[in-house]
This record gives sequence, structure tokens and C-alpha cells, in this order.
Amino acid sequence: MLVLEEVDMPTPQVKAYLDKHGVRYETIAYKHAYDAQRVAAAAHVSGKQLVKTVMVKVDDRLVMAVVPADTRVDYELLRQALGGEKAELAKEHDFKACFGDCEVGAMPPFGPLYGVDVFVDEGLTAAQTITFRAGVHGELIQMSYDDFARAAAAQVLSLAYRS
Repeated sequence: MLVLEEVDMPTPQVKAYLDKHGVRYETIAYKHAYDAQRVAAAAHVSGKQLVKTVMVKVDDRLVMAVVPADTRVDYELLRQALGGEKAELAKEHDFKACFGDCEVGAMPPFGPLYGVDVFVDEGLTAAQTITFRAGVHGELIQMSYDDFARAAAAQVLSLAYRS
């Protein structure tokens, strides 16, 4: 993979973070879409490579769950793993201030950049590459899973299920 110099990432904080960690990545522009399957189709990316960042509240703690785009987060497993009493999908007002450089729903899964712990589904560890939103709707970042795990300081758990 190569860093595409002609495509400027719209989130300078994310670009600086990746550069600081020596991560090789590619940016992919796509026609704006919200639904993960439409994003994958618009970007001509396999739905198996596309991951989503889900913001979760475990008690009063905000965490990121990174799961394949075609799955759901198992909140109960995450709650148990973190020893919490309650885990639920965070509401926009719970996390919006943490991601000042990002559009809501397009947060990249780099929790250390935003002061949030990252938990990644164990199913992603076998992926050679993953693709995720770059901080704005209309652009994705693609990189090796290993580079992602290192830069995100991701902790691996069984988090995802298909409905």
C-alpha cells in the first residue's frame, strides 16, 4: 500500500497521527453514503474489509468497539470483559465533543488520538487489510490490520455477532 499524496486527508489530526506512527495507508474517496453496505459498494471495497467504529458507554466509561461492518456489537460481552454493570450504545451527545475534527458517524478507530480505549473484534485479526471511515463521510482509509492494531493500541475481544 502507498500513501496517496494527491489525496489530502480531510482530518489533519488523523493524518498526523498515522504519520507519527509510521503507518502506511491508502485513502479512498467515495460518494457519500451512511449505510455500510452502500459505503462499501460506492468505494468498490469488499464488505468483508469494511469495519465500523461503534461508540459504547460501559457504565460512565466511553470506549470504541471496532467490528466488521456487517455485524453488531455484543454489548453484554463487552460489559463482562470490562467488568461493568451496564453497556449500551453511546448517544451522540456522549461523544461528539471528543471528536472535534470528525463528522458524527465517521470517526476513525484511533481511540488513543481521542483519549478513548479501543476494543476490536477477534474476527478482524485474520484480515490482511481493513478499511474504515477517515473522519468525514466520503473518504475511507485502508491499511493493514497489523498497522491498525499497533496504531490504535487495540485490545482484542469477541465483540461481534451477525443478526
